[in-house]
Amino acid sequence: MSEIQSQSPGTPLKVDPETKLDHTPTPPIPSPVSMKDQEDEVHSTGKEIPEKPIEVEEFQEMPFGWVIVIGATLVQITSYGTITSWGVMQNYFEKYYFGQDKQLDLSFVGTISLIFIYGSAPISQLLISWLGIRTSMMIGSACVSLGLITAGWAFEIWHLYLSQGILFGLGASIMYFCIMNVVPAWFRKHQGLALGIVAAGSGIGGLAIPFIMTPINDSLGPGWTYRILGLICLACDIVAVMIVKPRAPVPHQRKKFSDIVQLDVLKNINMVLFSLGSMMSLLGYFIPYFFLPSYATSKGLSDQQGSAMIAVSSACNFIGRIIAGMVADRFGAVNTNVIFTLMGSLSSFLIWTFAETYGSLMAYSAIFGLFCGSYFSLLSPILTKIVGLEKYPTALSVLLISNIVSVFGPNIATAIENNVNSPRYFSYKMFAGVTYLLGAMILFILKIRLNKHIFSKV
Repeated sequence: MSEIQSQSPGTPLKVDPETKLDHTPTPPIPSPVSMKDQEDEVHSTGKEIPEKPIEVEEFQEMPFGWVIVIGATLVQITSYGTITSWGVMQNYFEKYYFGQDKQLDLSFVGTISLIFIYGSAPISQLLISWLGIRTSMMIGSACVSLGLITAGWAFEIWHLYLSQGILFGLGASIMYFCIMNVVPAWFRKHQGLALGIVAAGSGIGGLAIPFIMTPINDSLGPGWTYRILGLICLACDIVAVMIVKPRAPVPHQRKKFSDIVQLDVLKNINMVLFSLGSMMSLLGYFIPYFFLPSYATSKGLSDQQGSAMIAVSSACNFIGRIIAGMVADRFGAVNTNVIFTLMGSLSSFLIWTFAETYGSLMAYSAIFGLFCGSYFSLLSPILTKIVGLEKYPTALSVLLISNIVSVFGPNIATAIENNVNSPRYFSYKMFAGVTYLLGAMILFILKIRLNKHIFSKV
């Protein structure tokens, strides 16, 4: 190939006709003088010189992340699935052990479980920071299984408070915070879907566990129901302990309570609105799950039909949480949460209020289950959007502590039911509808604060 020959100064450049020259102008290299002029211009005009963006390595979602999702889903099956199915045991105890007049006392078993799941948030976070994910999960799984197994020897209601209420609730809290510290870090693009699948674990548990409880109650009694359920939970949690792990190694830290619970996140008005909206809707979340079996038997239906309603609602809850995650990835987590919460309210007002047959109650169970659980799928992406990743652990602890108020929903509804002159169970129907409606209204205010355009993705 011919080359350009060196020429003496002042001599015209001779180029081989076959040689192609690049006529693209070369950007001038700034001289020290021109750079100084630019600095002077910055000081005099206040304009900043645009910097070349720093290239950041793109986040890669790994296939093993979906294995983590499986383990986390097993945790949800054994924790929230068991709590969701408490209505089956409550109905059995009311009919055959403690009587209808102990309904309020029995409702506190499920309430205490939820109090310790939410209220133990700082303890769970501290334990994870001190011992790491795997050791904490071992402790949590031991508490879950022992809480249920020891409940098998309960013959007083307060025994259930200690076993299924406190011990089980503490273990479920530890397990929940372990998976919520791990799963979001494995995903970006499909985070909503992944968290939706994990949250749907409670729906799977709520679908399967009633069909385990009812036949064992009828054949062996509630003691063996609890013992067998405890062993099932232990098996599922052992699998979870084996496969759930952080994306990157996390060093152990001796965190303090003040490091975990930083109330300055409540200075963020959007955080306050999300907490209030979630708290309000969750007041009504467990009303159908705790009282539908009793309502069904009061209408002449069988125990098996009452259990089937919980199972159908839980199955639809499983589907609804996954759908909520998928819709959130497309249209925004806050938008999705508002719509699903509103639909949960309308289902209680328009269907349960008039439902007295097995078919109509099944329809309500399905529709309410489909829309009632979006909060559990979307709390992580919404919190991250509001406070950022750095303050996410603190915000999660504060949010769940605030949710303690909502676990008294069944007790508040029962107290109202016992002190008003209305058809039996009417107060439960109205309570579920009103709480979800108020929650949807508060969440809509949050959506408008984040973006005033109604149809924008938020």
